[in-house]
Amino acid sequence: MVSMIVGTVKEIKTGENRVGLTPAGVGMLVAAGHKVIVERGAGLNSGFSDSEYEEQGAVIADTAEVWNNCDMIVKVKEPLKQEYDYLRENLILFTYLHLAAEKELTEELLKRKVTGIAYETVELDNGELPLLTPMSEVAGRMAVQIGAHYLERTYGGAGRLLAGVPGVKPANVVVLGSGVAGINAAKMSFGLGSNVIVIGRNLQQLRYIDDLFHGGVRTLMSNPLNIANAVKDCDLLIGTVAVTGYKAPKLVTREMIRMMKPGSVIVDISIDQGGSIETSRPTTHLDPVYVEENVIHYCVTNMPGAVPHTSTLALTNATLPYALKIASGFESALKDDALAKGVNTCKGKLTNKGVAEAFGMEYVALEFEDL
Repeated sequence: MVSMIVGTVKEIKTGENRVGLTPAGVGMLVAAGHKVIVERGAGLNSGFSDSEYEEQGAVIADTAEVWNNCDMIVKVKEPLKQEYDYLRENLILFTYLHLAAEKELTEELLKRKVTGIAYETVELDNGELPLLTPMSEVAGRMAVQIGAHYLERTYGGAGRLLAGVPGVKPANVVVLGSGVAGINAAKMSFGLGSNVIVIGRNLQQLRYIDDLFHGGVRTLMSNPLNIANAVKDCDLLIGTVAVTGYKAPKLVTREMIRMMKPGSVIVDISIDQGGSIETSRPTTHLDPVYVEENVIHYCVTNMPGAVPHTSTLALTNATLPYALKIASGFESALKDDALAKGVNTCKGKLTNKGVAEAFGMEYVALEFEDL
């Protein structure tokens, strides 16, 4: 077994409170023969103290020590500009990257010959995205409570209660996308008593949703006319559309938004892949909303960072088995086809077709001789 030095650092993205490794994960890596270095205070906002990491065998160190001494960095979000100088050849970076919306980062990873493994493009044969799923579950559920909050008149909304009350009809919720985030948004909306429509292009998923809610959630095939009609009447629009590795398609136009009721709310979960709504632009937890066409837009790119304890545990439940595989031998780990699909950059080559198409850059299929 190949021993590796694995590290995790404190996230510096605005409002990001998650951490890439838990103390339990450190313990499993150490038990497997690896050394683990954790940045001082990295887990505090997720509820994990430095002493808890040390008890599991981690070395606590400063930022630069972690970046400069580890073979693999396990993060949550993509590196920011102030972290670019830590990127170097032969470093394995295991995190969410969302490169199709991050040209500058893509260029930095290629220039510095970093092996970038993106959680969101690790894909099983059946199309499931095992490392994206837990955060899609969190974001889908959060979107409804966030939407309910901003629909309150106090926060600029139309003053509608999602559930309604006896004698007053509930609010209309439209969920764009029938994947994991969409289904979780539908569950929360339906559970509150809202009128819910899910719009998707996968008939099998739409049939599943129809069965799951016993017809209580309406489903529509995705096309411009259906989207326009549904959006016009909705109080809360939740965008969840994503295409693995690619920029999200813009399915809701500005003209459609202009037809929405004043004080309606949009929560665009897919904003980290560019957003599925024409009027969407990235926001942060410190300044989460803006109004455009009289509609409140919430487009925070790291929504699950607001509930870091739940999110970190959910994420690391999924990522740790893959981190253990990589630490025990990168080349052998990539015999797992799902993990191989996660490699977006490798030794200066762009190995993800969707990212290459997004920027008109050269795509090079991953080969074992590259490793």
